[in-house]
Amino acid sequence: MKPLPGDHRHRPLPPVKKEKKVRSQSRKKPVPSKSPRKQDTVYQFKVTLLDTRPPIWRRLQAKDCTLDKLHEHIQTATGWTNSHLHHFRIGQQLYGDPLLLEENFEEMEYEDSTSTKLSKILPRTGKQFRFEYEYDFGDSWRHEVLFEGVVRAERAKQYPVCLEGARACPPEDVGGTSGYEEFVAAMADPGHERHKELQKWIGRQFDPEVFDPAAATREMRLGLPDWRLERWV
Repeated sequence: MKPLPGDHRHRPLPPVKKEKKVRSQSRKKPVPSKSPRKQDTVYQFKVTLLDTRPPIWRRLQAKDCTLDKLHEHIQTATGWTNSHLHHFRIGQQLYGDPLLLEENFEEMEYEDSTSTKLSKILPRTGKQFRFEYEYDFGDSWRHEVLFEGVVRAERAKQYPVCLEGARACPPEDVGGTSGYEEFVAAMADPGHERHKELQKWIGRQFDPEVFDPAAATREMRLGLPDWRLERWV
């Protein structure tokens, strides 16, 4: 997708209309689990895209995996395309992929997200725990990742899964939260001075209130292409 034309990052924006969230599968309330068997452990997260009003969010469940795989779950459940760099911030520590971050990995003292497991960083008591995931250092899409607790895996259920959420993922390269607010306002108003320009730029219908947890779950299970393999082809 081409970068959004025009200087859109510092202009005052009209408010975005609020609508109801979309819900999907019923979920169990996560409870602290003192000593679940590893294969039975499912972690539950609420991922919220910060500074979006009304908020864009997803509730996910996944078995133990690396932070790199959690990045993949967030990308596919939210609707991003994995077209930019990312990292996690847990407390004061940054976690990222050394192959992607290259010299910044050592200079900024990152830990390796491709080898750090959720079970090593999340409270074993199941107590709620917050950390941050940032995607696209230009647009700076900052997500709060709230670990809500542990649930037991259901025998007939596949993981990962998106239980519920609200609102569509912003388009890539729209200009961060301020650019997205202007984009939504312009698309909703045929009389807006940038309506035709942005309609041509996006090239498709866009409804900011549409989100389908079942479709998000399918994307989570498909996963992302392994760029590490493609890198050496």
